[in-house]
Amino acid sequence: MLHFDRSDFDDRIAAARRLMKRDGLDALLIFAQESHFYLTGFDTKGFVFFQCAVLTLDETPITLLTRRPDLEQARRTSIIEDIRLWYDAPGADPTATLHDILNEKGLKGARVGVELRSFGLTGDNHQRLRQRFDDWCTLTDASHLVRELRLVKTEAEITYVRRAAELADASLDAMIETSGPGVFEGNIAAAGIKPILEGGGDLAPSGPVLGSGDRALLVRSATGFRHLDDVDQLTIEHAGSYRHYCACLMRTITVGHANDQQHKMFDATRDAMAAMTEAAKVGNVIGQIDDAHRAIYDKAGFEDARMSACGYSLGATYSPSWMDVPPMIHSGNDTPIVPGMVLFLHAILIDAPRNLAMSAGYTIVTREDGPEMLSRAPLELVVR
Repeated sequence: MLHFDRSDFDDRIAAARRLMKRDGLDALLIFAQESHFYLTGFDTKGFVFFQCAVLTLDETPITLLTRRPDLEQARRTSIIEDIRLWYDAPGADPTATLHDILNEKGLKGARVGVELRSFGLTGDNHQRLRQRFDDWCTLTDASHLVRELRLVKTEAEITYVRRAAELADASLDAMIETSGPGVFEGNIAAAGIKPILEGGGDLAPSGPVLGSGDRALLVRSATGFRHLDDVDQLTIEHAGSYRHYCACLMRTITVGHANDQQHKMFDATRDAMAAMTEAAKVGNVIGQIDDAHRAIYDKAGFEDARMSACGYSLGATYSPSWMDVPPMIHSGNDTPIVPGMVLFLHAILIDAPRNLAMSAGYTIVTREDGPEMLSRAPLELVVR
């Protein structure tokens, strides 16, 4: 069930150890499910419980601590061979088993990195971790370490991202074709999911964000699908996902007809996307993309309606979000743009007083000779 060659995982683990040596770490406690998948192939949603992999600086194989339901999951989807289990019971504390593992590896008094910025490490489990190890070893935040490796994709990873983008295109086509006056939003969302699953993709980690009327101004999912009015607006933001790698698209379409203000909002949004794409070139920094976004919108008089960020990194992610951050694309972010980054660029206007929304977005790969746009969907104002 591995989706990359074994040599790819060996190379990734070796690269992680080089960063550990750079940062003076003797071991890394891996809680982020994205890190598990990247380093070993381990593919599960069991990270919502306590689950930790231990990577040491020496050549000792990775040890995974997980629950019994994930035993076969780990055996069959990953390269991990040393799998330890903790069991559900009243008062169970998996950090006690983790302590045994670290003690076995001779890590008493060692400097141990922890992935704190992770949905796989809840606040209560972090508190248990601190209580267990604060006087036994030195724990330090190492959330950046595997994340640093994952930011730049290999061509094997980009192949999966490209397939995700193809599925996102097919999904958008289906949703636009299904939409129109009187159509139920739930039918539109269902139409978008079908080509992704039929195309061999995965359910996206979140979304789709889909809403008409007042809900078109929302940029997060919210319950309560409605029927479209004869004259309406519909915002769609969704991700194609393939082997967990995501590619996103975003559009606001008009229903019935588009008024003059919507045309103005679309023109500025199209121009902002063009300027952002131009700024996403190797040698620039991430913040310059948002600087370009702000310049176009502010000149067009939409300063109060725009967002303060205009996108983020994408990769292989798990619930609850397809956002693979950092980096977020916002002014002042000095992260250098290098070849192989996968970025979702979006331009969003929320005009609350007029109850109007307009948005566009697509996924790019940064290349030496300029950004590669992964979507074939035209950037035009759609009227249904």
